[in-house]
Amino acid sequence: MDYTYLGKSGLKVSRICLGTMNFGPVTDEKESFRIMDAALDAGINFFDTANVYGGFGGKGQSGSTEEIIGRWFKQGGGRREKTILATKVYGKMNIEPDGPNNEGGLSAYKIRRHLEGSLQRLQTDHIELYQMHHVDPAISWDELWGAFEVAVNQGKIGYVGSSNFAGWNIAVAQKEAEKRHFLGLVSEQHKYSLLCREPELEVLPASKELGLGVIPWSPLDGGLLGRNALKQIEGSRSGGNAERVEKHRTQLEQFDELCKELGEPQDVVALAWVLANPAVTAPIIGPRTSEQFEGSLRILDVKLNEETLKRLDEIFPGPGKAAPMAYAW
Repeated sequence: MDYTYLGKSGLKVSRICLGTMNFGPVTDEKESFRIMDAALDAGINFFDTANVYGGFGGKGQSGSTEEIIGRWFKQGGGRREKTILATKVYGKMNIEPDGPNNEGGLSAYKIRRHLEGSLQRLQTDHIELYQMHHVDPAISWDELWGAFEVAVNQGKIGYVGSSNFAGWNIAVAQKEAEKRHFLGLVSEQHKYSLLCREPELEVLPASKELGLGVIPWSPLDGGLLGRNALKQIEGSRSGGNAERVEKHRTQLEQFDELCKELGEPQDVVALAWVLANPAVTAPIIGPRTSEQFEGSLRILDVKLNEETLKRLDEIFPGPGKAAPMAYAW
């Protein structure tokens, strides 16, 4: 396993991040435990979750994924000590049912209460990376950084990250943190894949310049860049993407041919491409089974040469340059 620093922090994380959103609604607890144990055995020390996982899409109970991870930690064997744990705050958690502060968003009130809830569910006394799951324009940075400073000083969190922020949000956040002589953001978790290259305009260059490690979510674009997308296997994540498959069929067929030439499955090539970007710390893989997890480990061994990168650019064109050079003279 390869490791790198998380943004400008001194924290070293694996170049693969284990995503846990499937744990509970899709993957049962026993299999989730097997995947997490296999991840540690493979040297993956970076696990990502969120307080709302388990209830995404109305499939289960929000918080249940954190509870599964907490019970896994409870088994001992150095599991907690070996894990760099990342979770998120923003979503509705029913801490105050029917109350005015129960909606999604960020405030010092919510950060404090939701952090305590996550710590209890995860059966731990600290979280290495606490991430804002989304931007909340209603909350000032004075309030946000004040709340996070308290949590850091209490030892309940180590670092603060963002998710789904625009380049502008990242720049303002870092400017306001600097005013307070606070470290600020060390990471940005963002959707990024061969089929979603908009972050190359501003988010990736801003993150790289301002000291944030980028953690791409959905690097396979919901399974569309996986090995079963064109086969439309019943029950697969791509199975519900029929319209999207048809929309991108020409690209996906060209991608399939290129992967056959390379002798590698589509998911491995797509993940290796994301990992090759110098702004990226670690893409998130979200396996549903142990077999899927084992198949993802190969990305560290696949190095895409310049010719292959050029062909991928031709199949999945990006903006070409960072903003504003991508669209202005």
